[in-house]
Amino acid sequence: MKPTEEVLQELTQPSNISIHSDDALVGKVKAAVAADDKKRKENEDEPLRRKPDLASIPQTELPRQFEVILWDVLHTLARATALSWRGAGRGLAEHWGALKYTQALAGGRDSFLGLTDEGHRIADHYKSLQSGELGIGIALTLTEHMLCSRFPDHSVTIIPADTALRAGWALTTRDKGEKVKYRYRPQYFAEVWRPEEPSLVIPLACKGNHSDAATSAEQLASASAHAEAVHIGAWNETPGLLFSTQLPTDGGTMTVHALQALGSGGRLSPAEVREPNLNAPPFQANVMPDIHPPTEGLVAPEPVRGCHVQAKDYAWFQESLAHTTAAGLMAFTGSGHATARHLTDRQGRKRFTGLQHAASMSIQDAAHTLFGNEYVGTDHVFRLNGPRVEAFSGVDEEVFRLLARGDIEEYRALVHASRHVRPRLTFDKDWGGPVSVHADGSLLALRLLPGQDEESRPSSPR
Repeated sequence: MKPTEEVLQELTQPSNISIHSDDALVGKVKAAVAADDKKRKENEDEPLRRKPDLASIPQTELPRQFEVILWDVLHTLARATALSWRGAGRGLAEHWGALKYTQALAGGRDSFLGLTDEGHRIADHYKSLQSGELGIGIALTLTEHMLCSRFPDHSVTIIPADTALRAGWALTTRDKGEKVKYRYRPQYFAEVWRPEEPSLVIPLACKGNHSDAATSAEQLASASAHAEAVHIGAWNETPGLLFSTQLPTDGGTMTVHALQALGSGGRLSPAEVREPNLNAPPFQANVMPDIHPPTEGLVAPEPVRGCHVQAKDYAWFQESLAHTTAAGLMAFTGSGHATARHLTDRQGRKRFTGLQHAASMSIQDAAHTLFGNEYVGTDHVFRLNGPRVEAFSGVDEEVFRLLARGDIEEYRALVHASRHVRPRLTFDKDWGGPVSVHADGSLLALRLLPGQDEESRPSSPR
């Protein structure tokens, strides 16, 4: 068992992952789609709609050998799950779940990231959970890099799709309103934005497996159906990004299989009716389900199931995305009431104000100064190979102040202006462990709990 100090040091060491995205992969996914369509027809299942045209991602945007740092991936995963309804244990906020992977992966600057012995033990019991969550963290890390490369003058924000969509649609039987009645949806949206300009919104579908490249092709075929379930703008013009992370258990190289769907849609412009006001309170709309194909001649085709953001809804959707982002940041600090002010009832406002939600037991009552900036948030203490360690999640104090009072416009101006200078990723000696600061103002840090001497630390985990 590694000493805890060594584990903390390794969390900020760079490693590599292999990226697979080429015409051959497109062909394999098409074959997987054809096989699945045939099977569904034989079983008399409803055929799936999928992205009509998939393409590889240029190496200039996504290098085929990509350097990552595990602590950055875990920070990304934690932020992405802060608003999730995954049912973490009482007293444990959702985003702390990412910490269970602190020893699941290892690599090095001259090697590729792969499962450790502990990662294999997790995989023996929780394969689907592990590959799915690590697949999300890695895919979203790649997405941010790729879109920042493609749109260097913009900021990129990752938003949980279910939470954002619930501001307008009843997605499941527990939601009030007319149901969408379609279980396929993207897991996330990537919002590419600049202050006071319409956003570009790209659906993301992220999957993972412990198998082989053939399984990843099948997952991408399924991911294509998930991404297709939300249209923003014109029919079949919404772009999308699809990922399948292959985590082999036989010692092979971790590989991310990635494709994109191109399209001129996704842009929340020109907005009909009104311009967005991001500082307005969150509004729960009731948008009619279904996606509407274009009219051909005098005949309007039957709508298909899914969610369709049309021009009349652009301003509202832009506001909902901004509020969902703000809610996720506030949940990351442990402030239930600041989170709730940015959510509608259907999005889960009451979960963050009542005692029934795990995050209500995660209280925004901690503050630390790192890199000369004050961060406010919440902490969590647990044992890591014996000694107690302290995790701290929070946001820049000024960011918290702005979002707690509902000033999203000023927040976006602030983080956009500092997007190139704010991010940090290092083992900070003053703090005593790995620290990650993202462009959105969030911070995730881990260290040995102060006050423990060597003799008092247990030699085995409890």
